[in-house]
Amino acid sequence: MTKSSIKIDITLDEDKMPEIIEWEAPDGGVSELQEAKALLLGLWDGKEKSALRIDLWTKKMMVDEMIDFYFQTFYGLAETFERATKNQALAKELKAFASSFQKKAMDALDKEQNQ
Repeated sequence: MTKSSIKIDITLDEDKMPEIIEWEAPDGGVSELQEAKALLLGLWDGKEKSALRIDLWTKKMMVDEMIDFYFQTFYGLAETFERATKNQALAKELKAFASSFQKKAMDALDKEQNQ
């Protein structure tokens, strides 16, 4: 059996808000620290039957980037769900939701910016 690690470093400002998020995954081909503006980490506790989450983003993360990040996350979750369950119908619904979410969020942002 082998072990693999993913390293995540968070630099906080004086108010303990994320200023820099860096990560590396040498076994996944990312052997040097890479900077990210946001991080969503989900873990499943099988014993407690509950999801654990860490959601972080830096001050540099713009709202339009957050919308794209969530769209891509929702879409990716749909693809993972389909691979894991073989349920194409529900995966298709999740993808449709992701697209609808992105459109509504971008429309709202455009409206806000044009006021």
